[in-house]
Amino acid sequence: MAAEVRPLLPARAPPGPAALTPDQAYWKTFKNQVLLPSPHNSAVTSITTPTHNPSGSQADVFAVTSGGRVQIFNIKTRKLVKSISRFGLEDTARSGVLRRDGRILLAGGDSGTVQAFDTGSRAILKQWRGAQAHRQPVHVVRWNPSVLTDLMSCSDDRTVRAWDLTEDVAKWTGVGHADYVRSGCYLPEQQSMIASGSYDQTVRLWDSRQQGAVMTFKHAAPIECILPLNASTLAAAAGNEVSILNLTAGRPEHFVRAHQKTVTALSTAQNSRRLLTGALDGHVKIHDVTSWEVVGGIKYSAPILSLAVINAGAEDRHLAVGLQSGLLALRTRLAGSEKVRAKEKEKKMQALLAGEGDEYERKQRKKDLRQGVRARDRGKDFQGEGADIVITGNERSRQSMKKLSAWQRSLRGGEYGLALDQVLQPDDGTVKNAEVVTLVTALRHRSALRIALDGRRAEQLVSILEWCLKGIASPKNVYLAYDVMLVLVDLYSHKLVEWAEDGEEGEEVVRLIKRVQKRVRSGVELAERAASTLGMVQMLEAG
Repeated sequence: MAAEVRPLLPARAPPGPAALTPDQAYWKTFKNQVLLPSPHNSAVTSITTPTHNPSGSQADVFAVTSGGRVQIFNIKTRKLVKSISRFGLEDTARSGVLRRDGRILLAGGDSGTVQAFDTGSRAILKQWRGAQAHRQPVHVVRWNPSVLTDLMSCSDDRTVRAWDLTEDVAKWTGVGHADYVRSGCYLPEQQSMIASGSYDQTVRLWDSRQQGAVMTFKHAAPIECILPLNASTLAAAAGNEVSILNLTAGRPEHFVRAHQKTVTALSTAQNSRRLLTGALDGHVKIHDVTSWEVVGGIKYSAPILSLAVINAGAEDRHLAVGLQSGLLALRTRLAGSEKVRAKEKEKKMQALLAGEGDEYERKQRKKDLRQGVRARDRGKDFQGEGADIVITGNERSRQSMKKLSAWQRSLRGGEYGLALDQVLQPDDGTVKNAEVVTLVTALRHRSALRIALDGRRAEQLVSILEWCLKGIASPKNVYLAYDVMLVLVDLYSHKLVEWAEDGEEGEEVVRLIKRVQKRVRSGVELAERAASTLGMVQMLEAG
């Protein structure tokens, strides 16, 4: 029985980039990145926002700690508001954090001193130091989310302490860690519960109304950072993994392994539906807190030491990342009227660059006069509806089989030159680029391209050169046009002088070859300029 003859499948261009997922689209809206150098290029070790206020009001500032000072930035403008540097000459500030009303800044230091500053006057309101305080560096200080005058601190002296702003000595001390305590926090909705993470590879849960740890979780690496996800769940970064601890069940629920190096910073976003992790590998990974899968990521140029998603009201406003190189990277998410203005500004700039500024202004005036829904947006929400999804099997009915076209029959019979002529000079006079691409691709695969192009007269090369001229300008077809031109030059370069003197057909071939040469040279120049521009942009980004 003879084999079934089926039409040659059309060649398809390589697929473009995959469509963005909702999470990827969301995090791509964090744009307008600014890189702010820290004083003396000191590493940015802490980024904090005011503690959450149950009443809903919150100061519109955030604190950034680097070197010997704490800088306060405005959330709305991203501008520096205050800089507090009243630390010792050899002291290093740690963990600057603002109270929820923004009036008092709390900070630790390598000297072991815990200080409270008035953010208005920069005056020191309170200092805890000496025999009744910490004697080694204090890396973490935090305000109680419920009580305005309560705070806590964690120190390298292996203790966790709770303080009252009006008292000189600690009202509670947690003793039990065997190494530096470098992370700590209050648990939400439980003003007496404190969690701490230590380099002794444990996370301990404390009740400040009693002595001794209530619960201990042992890990395989030192604890760099802890973050409460809710009243009963805690995230702890140990080495290059993050453990999700269930405080009610007293066991880890899940281990998040997405980084190659130590995880140093944690933050939540999208109303605690996403967990962000930053690490020394320079990556920020976004995780879904339901499945714990990675749903997005951002790469930075240096190891990450601190990370925070800064909110404006109920929405995520900024993604702030502190780098070991001394840079604070701020990405801002525009929303509402700001987003509309930014988009209009971008369109106007594109119109000006294209020399169509007057036309753009005219269209804008007409747009402002229109009322109601714009015509181009009408029905936009219904695109794609009503489409049927049909899954076919391996049916081979005669009705579903298409007849072979003339060039496909010639290709099947091995008449490669005739097939090329038929596809470039069809009976109806309309050259279909998809068919040309399919045929040339098939000839390359069969190593028959040279056979199809050999032995031709000058007038038979005109249609081929015209297609090559168009193909060079198309990124999808340039590689095929290149192969065809390479074979043509090899076969007919010795005849160009003869054709140039022969007559009209020969002159047309020479003219087309010169046009191809000119277009290639123009493309090379554009590519060189693009590469040069890309290099300058990369230098600006690195700076």
